[in-house]
Amino acid sequence: MPEVSLHDIRRLVPEEVFLALETSRGGLSHEEARRRLGLYGPNHLEQSEPASPVRAFFRQFTHFLAALLGIAAALAFLAEWMRPGEGMAMLGWAMLGIIVVNAVFAFFQEYKAERAIHALRLILPATTWALRAGQPEEIPCTEVVPGDVLLLEEGERIPADARLVEAVDLRMDNASLTGESRPVRRTSDPAEDGHLHDIPNLVLAGTTILSGRGRAVVVATGMQTEFGRIAHLSTLPQAGATPLQREIARVTHVVGLLSLAMGILFFAIGLSMGLGLWTSAIFGIGIIAANVPEGLLPTVTFALAMGAQRMAKRKALIKHLNSVETLGCTTVICTDKTGTLTENRMKVQRLFVDKLQVQAQEGCLNVSGHVLTALEADRWKDLFDAVIHCNNARRTRRGEGRHSIIGDPTEVALLEFAIDHGLLHRPFLPRMGELPFDSDRKRMTTLHWREGRLVAFVKGAPESLLPLCERQLVRDDTPALEQSERRRIEQQSRTFAEQAYRILAVAMRDIPHGVDRLTIETIERDLTFLGLVAMIDPPHREVPEAIARCRRAGVRTIMITGDHPSTAQAIARAVGLIPGDGSTGRGRFTPVIEGSRLEEMDDAALQRLLTPAHPGEPDPIFARMAPRHKMRVVSALKAMGEVVAVTGDGVNDAPAIKQADIGIAMGRAGTDVAKETADMVLLDDNFATIVNAVEEGRAVYANIRKFATYVLVSNVPEVVPYLGYGIAGAPLALTIPQVLAVDLGTDMVPAVALGAERPHSGIMDQPPRTRHERLLSGALLLRVYLFLGLIEAALAMGAFFWFLTDQGWRWGQPLRWSDPVYQQATTVTFAAIVMAQVGNVFACRSERTSVFRLGWFRNPWVLGGVAVELALLLFLVYTPIGNVVLGTKPLPAWIWTVLVAIPFVLLASEELRKVIADRLRRANDAVRQPTPRPRARAA
Repeated sequence: MPEVSLHDIRRLVPEEVFLALETSRGGLSHEEARRRLGLYGPNHLEQSEPASPVRAFFRQFTHFLAALLGIAAALAFLAEWMRPGEGMAMLGWAMLGIIVVNAVFAFFQEYKAERAIHALRLILPATTWALRAGQPEEIPCTEVVPGDVLLLEEGERIPADARLVEAVDLRMDNASLTGESRPVRRTSDPAEDGHLHDIPNLVLAGTTILSGRGRAVVVATGMQTEFGRIAHLSTLPQAGATPLQREIARVTHVVGLLSLAMGILFFAIGLSMGLGLWTSAIFGIGIIAANVPEGLLPTVTFALAMGAQRMAKRKALIKHLNSVETLGCTTVICTDKTGTLTENRMKVQRLFVDKLQVQAQEGCLNVSGHVLTALEADRWKDLFDAVIHCNNARRTRRGEGRHSIIGDPTEVALLEFAIDHGLLHRPFLPRMGELPFDSDRKRMTTLHWREGRLVAFVKGAPESLLPLCERQLVRDDTPALEQSERRRIEQQSRTFAEQAYRILAVAMRDIPHGVDRLTIETIERDLTFLGLVAMIDPPHREVPEAIARCRRAGVRTIMITGDHPSTAQAIARAVGLIPGDGSTGRGRFTPVIEGSRLEEMDDAALQRLLTPAHPGEPDPIFARMAPRHKMRVVSALKAMGEVVAVTGDGVNDAPAIKQADIGIAMGRAGTDVAKETADMVLLDDNFATIVNAVEEGRAVYANIRKFATYVLVSNVPEVVPYLGYGIAGAPLALTIPQVLAVDLGTDMVPAVALGAERPHSGIMDQPPRTRHERLLSGALLLRVYLFLGLIEAALAMGAFFWFLTDQGWRWGQPLRWSDPVYQQATTVTFAAIVMAQVGNVFACRSERTSVFRLGWFRNPWVLGGVAVELALLLFLVYTPIGNVVLGTKPLPAWIWTVLVAIPFVLLASEELRKVIADRLRRANDAVRQPTPRPRARAA
C-alpha cells in the first residue's frame, strides 16, 4: 500500500479515499489485514522496555550510603579475619542486612505503585468495531491496520488516525490531544488546509466520540499517529534527581567521608601511641561504626513510604518514593483546567426565562433568593419539555442499578438538569421527526405529538435562533417580541458569554395543520422564545480553598490550558486564581497569554512575565496552549530556580509532565501516556488532592529532619567512649556490638514513630523551603552535636564511671574484657544511652514547640516506640541471648534509680532551650518591627 499522509487524504472525496488506501467500503479481507499487520506492526505506542524485577531490585544498592555501609562491613570482616571471635563478623553481617532490608522495602513500595498503574491501564477499552470482508467484527485495537474501515458509535474512543467517509451528527472530544474541552463537529466532506487538529474530516487516535455515528478509513496506526508523535516527545526531556535525593546524597557523602577520615585518623593516632595494630583497628572501626548513621537509610525510606501511604488514602498514588518529598518543596503548580480545576462535565447553572434570571441549584430553582415551588416553576413547562425532548442524550444501565448518561456534553447537562429537578415525570412526547444540528444553522429541531397537535422544539446558538423568534412566552401569555426585549435578551446572552457560560437559546412552535411539507423553511420560523440556558464546566468545590491554601503556603498556581481565553479567565476568577475584576490590585489586569503570543516571546521576556512584580500578585493565565508551549513555560520556571509540579491528563501533557520536577497525571480521565510519564497519579482528578499531597510532602521532610536529629544525637555518646579510649587511655565504655544495638535496634522503632508524625496545623502557612536549604542545617547540627549529643554523652559517661567507682575501680586500674564488673559498666553506658534516647524522642518531635503543647497522645506511635525500646533494652540486658551477642551483664536493681532520671534530665534541658530560644526570637522580632509614628494631635 502506498504511503498516504493525513494532509493529502483530507482533500479527497470518500471514493478516492478508498482508492488511495487500497481498501473498499466493505473493509479489508482477513488475509490482507494479516499481511498489513505484519507490515505495519501492532497498533500500540512503543513503551520503554520495563526493567526486570531483578534489575530494579539491584538498583536499590547503588546509592552512596549503601556503598559506605558495604565498606564498613568489609572492614568488620577484615577485623574478624585478623582476630576471630571478637564479634566483628556480626557487625559486618548486620550492616549487610541493613542494605538488603532497605532495598527490599523500597523495591516493594515502587513495585506496588507500578502494579496500581497497570490496574488503571486495564480499565481502558481494548477492542473496536471494524468491517472485515464486508462484515462487522469486534477486533482488538492492537490489530487495527491502515485501510481498515472503522464503525464509529457514540461513546467510543478512536483507536487510530482515520479519514471519515461517512458522518451523521458526529461530534468529537479532542481534549486528550488539544486540551480544549469544547466538542468539535466532524464531517466526511473534503477539506482545505488547516491545523491537523482542526481538519473536520479527520478523527485522531485517543479522541472520543461524544455524539453521532460514522465510518472512517484508518490512515496511520501506532507511533505514526498524531497521538504517537506527541507521546514520543515525553521520552526526550530527562528530569534530574529530586531535591531530597540530592540532599540525602550530600548528607551521606559528608557524614560518610567524615566517618572514614576520622576512622583512618584515629587508627593512625592509635598506632602512633603504641596501642598495637588490633587495638588501633578496633579504635578506628569503632569510630566509623559510631559515626555512620546506619539507621538513617531505612528510616528515610520508611518515612517516604508512610507519606506515600497517607497520600494514597487521600487519593494520590505515588509511583516513586522520592517524589513524596519533592512535593514538599514545590514552589509552582502548573495546572490544567479541564478535569483538574473543573469537574470535566457541563452543568446548567443559570436560566433566563420569563424576563427573570434563575439560578439552578441542587434540586431547586432560585430567583433572587426565593426558592420556587413546583407550582411556581410549572409555568415554564414548555421550556422544560424542550430541554427534555429536543435532546439526543440517553441513559444507559451500568449494572447493579447504576445508570450513566452518554451523548454530547451539552445535551447530557440538559438531561442531568431535568433529572436533578424532577422534570422526567412530565408526560413523554413521542418524537415524530428531527432536523439535526448542522454548523451552518447552529441549531437543532425535534417534532413531537403533544395534546393532539404537532409541536416543534428548537435549541441552538442565540445569534442563530433569536432572529427567528416573533413572540416570547411570559407567564401564560405570548406577546410579540419587541425590539427592546430582543436587545435585553441579546445583552443577557452577552453577559453569560463574558462569564464563560456556554449558552443555548430555546424556542418552540405549534405546527399548523395546513403545512404540507415539514422542512427547515416551514418549521424554523415564527418561533416563540422560551428562554436562555447557561451552562459551564464547574470547578470542584474544594478547589477555591485549595488555591487559597497554596497562596498562604507560598506556592504559586499557574493555569495552562488549551481552552478558549474567556473560558480560562472565567474559571480562574471562579477558583480565586485572579480577583473578581481581573485586576492585580495595582492598577494592572491579569494577562491571558495565548500560545500564538508565546511564540513571539524570547526566553528572557517569558521569564519576566513569570516573575511576580510583588508578592501575592496573580500569575498570568495561559490559554490555547500547545504541548510545546506548556513545555516551554515549565522549562522557563525551572530555569528561574522554581520547583515545578505539572498536572495533565492528555497525551499532549506528557512532555511537560516529564520535564517537571514532579509530574502529576489524572487517574480517571488520564491517558496511558500521561500516567506512565507521571510521578504521581490523582485517583480523583481533583486539584485539591495535589494541595493535600504538598502538605504531606512537607510533613515528610519535617519528619526526616526530626528522626535525623534523633538518630544523629546518639552518635555523640557513641563516639566519646572511643575518644576517651584512644586519647585519654580510659576504659572503653561501649563495645561495637552495643553501638550497633543502639543504631539498629533500640533507636529504630522510635525513629520510625517520628516518621509517622502527621502534618502540624501551621505547615501550610509557611513558605516552601528553597533548593539551597539543607536537611541538616548549621543550627540543627549545633543542636545535635553541641547540645543534645553532649548532654547524652555526659550522662552516659558519668553513669559508666560512677558505676565503676561504686564497684571499687580507680583510674589507671586495668580492666579485662572478660571482667564481669567491666561488662556491667559497659551495660550501664548502653542502658544510659537508650534511656537518654527515650527523652530525646520527645524532644525531637518539634524544634520549637514544647512537648507539653504538642500533646503526649497526638502521635501514639511514639509511645508505642518508647515501649518497644524499653522492652528491647530489658531483653538485651537480662536475657542470655543479649548477654552473649552484646557482651552485656544483668544490672542490679538499684542502678535503675539513676538511669530512670536520665530521660527527664535531657528533656528538661531541651525544654529550657526552647523557652530561651523562643524569647530570643520574640525579642528579635520586636526589634525588627518599625516603630509606629505618633498620631498628630487634633488642632
